[in-house]
Amino acid sequence: MAYGGRFGGRRDVGPREMHKATCADCGKECEVPFKPTEGRPVYCRDCFQKHRGPPRF
Repeated sequence: MAYGGRFGGRRDVGPREMHKATCADCGKECEVPFKPTEGRPVYCRDCFQKHRGPPRF
């Protein structure tokens, strides 16, 4: 059985389209690899790490 088939794995198709956003915590301008949805918070890299918490194994 092959891995990364129809629904699994990530395929690098090229550079991702980045979208400008403002961090909901610190107010810093940042870019994210998705189109921000109105009403949902967007965090910069530093604040995202704070909200994410410790890694789960």
